[in-house]
Amino acid sequence: MKYSKSEIMSRAYKIPDLKFEDQNLTSFAGLVIFQPLMLGLEIKNRLFHCFRHLKTSRVFGHHVITLLLIVHLLLGYRRLRDLAYYQDDPMVKRLLGLNQLPDPSTVSRALSSIDGMSIARVRELCRKLVIERLKKVAIYRVTLDFDGSVFSTQSRTTEGTAIGYNRKKKGARSYYPLFCTLAQTGQVFDVYHRPGNVHDSHGAREFILACIKILKQELPWLKIEVRMDSAFFSDEIVSALDGMGIEFTLSVPFERFVELKKRVQGRARWRQMDETWSFFEAAWKPKKWKKGYRFLFIRQRCPLIRKEPIQLDLFIPYEYGYEFKVIVTNKWASGKKTLMYHNGRAAQESVFGELKSQCQMDYIAVRGLLGNQLYMLAAVLSHNLNRELQMETRVPDRSTTEKRAPLWIFEELRSLRHRLIQRAGRFTNPQGHLTLTMSANESVKCGLLEYLEAFQEAA
Repeated sequence: MKYSKSEIMSRAYKIPDLKFEDQNLTSFAGLVIFQPLMLGLEIKNRLFHCFRHLKTSRVFGHHVITLLLIVHLLLGYRRLRDLAYYQDDPMVKRLLGLNQLPDPSTVSRALSSIDGMSIARVRELCRKLVIERLKKVAIYRVTLDFDGSVFSTQSRTTEGTAIGYNRKKKGARSYYPLFCTLAQTGQVFDVYHRPGNVHDSHGAREFILACIKILKQELPWLKIEVRMDSAFFSDEIVSALDGMGIEFTLSVPFERFVELKKRVQGRARWRQMDETWSFFEAAWKPKKWKKGYRFLFIRQRCPLIRKEPIQLDLFIPYEYGYEFKVIVTNKWASGKKTLMYHNGRAAQESVFGELKSQCQMDYIAVRGLLGNQLYMLAAVLSHNLNRELQMETRVPDRSTTEKRAPLWIFEELRSLRHRLIQRAGRFTNPQGHLTLTMSANESVKCGLLEYLEAFQEAA
């Protein structure tokens, strides 16, 4: 259909006068899709039980503050003081079950009064929500990825921080928590909080075994497999996983074992996987280890110019046009399948990127250690709820792949926020029937109704 120029063009140059009135308007009408999800999961009630041991006389309980932080992060806000910009939003109030939102100072004081038992219970809630999702999905294999991530701060007064290795902000104080993520759902299963001056493997063995034990107890039929980088390469971790019957792959550090470099440089025949990858394998063990394992020596054709310092050639094999790495595993799949499986670890970095850039997980909210831990867990829960929303309303997009890619093709929280959540709406009550009215945008209408109708069918 053709339109005339006058129907399309507009000569509107005058700046309108501004007028501010109390209106029953919301800037986040799309939050309505999270209302049935949170009601179904009983998030508010379960958060209440996480803090029920705290004897306080506050009007706003810690469970309400935690739920507010989750919504705060879902909306895309970062600082606690940003709460002032939506304090009068009726959709946020309805989602939280409040007539009035707390001030930023109230939230800050609540974070300062958290104790260790509260943090432990919120971590347990995070694990339970993920386990409940796994029970709903017809899945018999789960892949756990373990890695740490740095949260930096310039403040010297932040409790629990320390100066450690930090490539981007040298000399900055930081936290260095260890994460366990599930490859099939892209969710964070658990977090082990640590200061920034510890090695990657600090406390890792106990944390890894605890995560596996919980999953085995709750889901005994699951086959569990683990992927980690070279920072976790040790006899203790490898022997513990092998003893429990857990399939694993770990990157091996060249710097600690000169013999690995000799094996690579002395190798004449490599088995081709494709035009890029080739390999050979051997049964080997470091001298102090009790048992030998399968070691895959990988060569990747790489046309890029090497930029690392030259002195590293003392430890790492170098040949122009190739890069090398070694993987230790107890899996007996083909070399190509084992490599593809191990390379699937890269998906965890995208999870960390989304958690930091879209859920503000790396923000240091307060000076207290436990308050910052709760803020971080609120970011984890907001990320997991976004994934849960999509898993609850859609069927899986694919089956298990060699790289253990997520079963759903997830929409990032940033995209969901821009498309649906940040929509203006007005609450009215015609003839006693509560109504949320939005602009007649067909794309927004279809997107919102798709989620809401899926919840109605599930009910």
